[in-house]
Amino acid sequence: MTASINVRYVVFLGCTAALGGLLFGFDIAIITGAGPFLSKAFSLSDLGLGWAFSSLLFGCVLGCFFAGRLTNRFGRKKLLVLVAFLFAATSLATALAPDFVFFITARFLGGLAVGGVSLLSPMYVSEVSPPSIRGRMGTLYQLSIVVGIIVSYSLNYLLRNTGVNNWRWMFLTGVAPSAVFLLFVSLAPETPRFLAMKGKYKEAADVLERIGGSNGVPAQIAEIRANMHLEAKTWRGLLRPGVRRALAVSAGLAILVQVSGINTIVDYAPAIFQSTGWKMDNALASTFIVGVTEFLFTLVSFWVIDRYGRKPLYIVGSLGMTLSLLSLVVAVLAGRFQGAIVLTLILTYLAFFSACIGPVFWTLMPEIFPNDVRGMAMIVPVLIQWVANAVVVLFFPFAFHVIGKASTFGFLALMALAQGIFTWFYVPETKNKRLEEIEDYWITSKNLDPAETV
Repeated sequence: MTASINVRYVVFLGCTAALGGLLFGFDIAIITGAGPFLSKAFSLSDLGLGWAFSSLLFGCVLGCFFAGRLTNRFGRKKLLVLVAFLFAATSLATALAPDFVFFITARFLGGLAVGGVSLLSPMYVSEVSPPSIRGRMGTLYQLSIVVGIIVSYSLNYLLRNTGVNNWRWMFLTGVAPSAVFLLFVSLAPETPRFLAMKGKYKEAADVLERIGGSNGVPAQIAEIRANMHLEAKTWRGLLRPGVRRALAVSAGLAILVQVSGINTIVDYAPAIFQSTGWKMDNALASTFIVGVTEFLFTLVSFWVIDRYGRKPLYIVGSLGMTLSLLSLVVAVLAGRFQGAIVLTLILTYLAFFSACIGPVFWTLMPEIFPNDVRGMAMIVPVLIQWVANAVVVLFFPFAFHVIGKASTFGFLALMALAQGIFTWFYVPETKNKRLEEIEDYWITSKNLDPAETV
């Protein structure tokens, strides 16, 4: 770590943008505890419950698309402010929903905010963080997602006995963190790379100087300018040789991170625990243990991501998830699909994901794209992962109850293994590299050697 880095200021910026991740985690997980009560309130079938969970995720698809299209026009900061307003409005609308159609609509619109922040927050963190600590700053985003999940789990448990409208109170609580996010993002500056892209080099230099001191700022500005391309504002910019390769790798990771099952475990944890014989109170209480496990192991990632790199963590995490899921298959086949065993194996799965996969994914995505097309390029992996997420979450209740537990967990295990293999062969290492260096790698390297690094 360079001594001249203003760590406190960088952490402030990273935490501010990462608060969007808290809202991301909150909105994704709040329905976890509300789901069983929603099912009773609206008399939902398995597929109807799947729609209740996945409607937000389909909104995320459009949210990330529009955010990617607009971020190079209006900037990262302005769109984050808009997203904060949308979070608050849709939390209120969901809580007041008079019927299931209104509820689905409100959740879908809330997904626009979640999808937007899933693209904008990691991009903001990546563009304001010096290379030596960019991995840790990226981890803050995943950490805040986990904090949002824990807050949701806790509120679900605390509000479970507040009457037939308990699920409404659960969703209403989302207004408070939205207001906090709005306050902090209003105090943050625009990113230096967006300012440079708009020709505001003096303002960009001022932000860079405040982040890392005056030494080297002219060289950084010159490097940023050199990496701007004329076709950046059109889709043609995504067809450059280096960008095409980065897009292909990002798309593969985006599919695999979802079809290996993380959001089915997070969203349907109470239902999974209930299927082992636990009562609802115990199932909801166990989700708090799930959230704490995610939090603690995300902290592990904070300390190791810049030491050991992105690629080794991703491979280790994928293999650990595979073994955990295969153990769940064995438990089902052996007739030992019981509360304590299932909880232990799910916690093991989440430990590997939280320490190795989640933080690395959201750090890698903005890192691997060039400055001038980062906004539009990020649309591809973020949109793909939301589509994959929505489809998996939509059909999980049906697969779990009709196709069978063993087949469902077996499929997720196969996808986790595929994730590790894909990473070994195609994902480069980006540790301690400037964003401009990473772009040069995609252009100059001839082969995707399994052992190669940037």
